[in-house]
Amino acid sequence: MTDLIHLVSPHPPHAECKSQALNLAPFVNFVVLYFAFVRNPHGELWTTILKCAPIVSLMFFVVMKGFAFNKQYKYSLLILIGLVFSCGGDVLLNIDMFPHGMGSFAVAQIFYISAFGLKPLNWKLGIPFFVLWAVAIAVVAKHLEGVLIVGMPVYGFLLLTMCYRATARTVHQKTPLFILCAICSVLFVVSDGMIALDMFLLSIPNARLWIMITYYAAQFGIALSTTIDISKKKPGIMSPRKGRNNSSSRRRVK
Repeated sequence: MTDLIHLVSPHPPHAECKSQALNLAPFVNFVVLYFAFVRNPHGELWTTILKCAPIVSLMFFVVMKGFAFNKQYKYSLLILIGLVFSCGGDVLLNIDMFPHGMGSFAVAQIFYISAFGLKPLNWKLGIPFFVLWAVAIAVVAKHLEGVLIVGMPVYGFLLLTMCYRATARTVHQKTPLFILCAICSVLFVVSDGMIALDMFLLSIPNARLWIMITYYAAQFGIALSTTIDISKKKPGIMSPRKGRNNSSSRRRVK
């Protein structure tokens, strides 16, 4: 009853890879559609839908690659919730509600941090990240007004903490998925850094293009890392169909 959605593939590894690639196809297609049709979005409904579609497709991937509401899939659940709040942030930013969108992304970063974990702490690795945060806030501080005076430092702290925790995890667990996730967490920082630069300091040529490329790449790597949960599946768990077939065979033998 705890497994609402639990995909257990009976196929060999190459078939499983093909299945996961098919689950990622909507993400690739929606990214192509976004860059093909969205030029200068101004809060239109259709541009909002196209902007959010790649993130929604990553939610689809996290669920379809294997998912359940239990401890085994806790990592996937936290990443999925992070994607939900990221999608909310995309909607709010696209309709020019920047502080609210930043708040939604802040919640997403909290869930990503929870997914990546705080152990082992490796606090020395965190020093460069928080030095970068302090320098960045000092540079843009005089340009901040209203809620951003508090909101920007808080969001920046959460963003850099997310990147720090993704990187710290990779130091102790050098798996390809976690390495990719760490690289993509850096891309998240680059993407949001370009937003801040373009808003407060200087005009970046084709800013939206580079911001969205790095953003989608970042979310892709974070979502893809949830496939690590598939390798944790406990032996002996089988699909309902397989279980019924085995039961039938036993009855025939009797």
